[in-house]
Amino acid sequence: MQRSESLKKNQDFQKVYRNGTSKANRYLVMYVLENHDRHMENRLGISVSKKVGNSVVRHRVTRLIRESYRLNERSFRQGLDIVVVARPNAKDKSYQEIESALMHLAGRMKIRR
Repeated sequence: MQRSESLKKNQDFQKVYRNGTSKANRYLVMYVLENHDRHMENRLGISVSKKVGNSVVRHRVTRLIRESYRLNERSFRQGLDIVVVARPNAKDKSYQEIESALMHLAGRMKIRR
């Protein structure tokens, strides 16, 4: 299976924050921007601040979000830049709760197929 592309540069994150639309729930905030450069695939960026916890906790939350997206990637529309920001409430949540929060936001943003 091919690994999906991710947002890495600060300027890419800033572009999505400034020009994209956002929705939030209890655990996550999602920013979405149409990506006109690459129409074939989505790019995912994940941001977990120090408010969420120490490095072990932040990395765990990042892995849960990335895996939730990876397993549900086919249900997302294509050609999008997506930034997911974890809220402090997400630190001790299970995979199922994070996945549910991610898919809930995808539905609210109308980016699910």
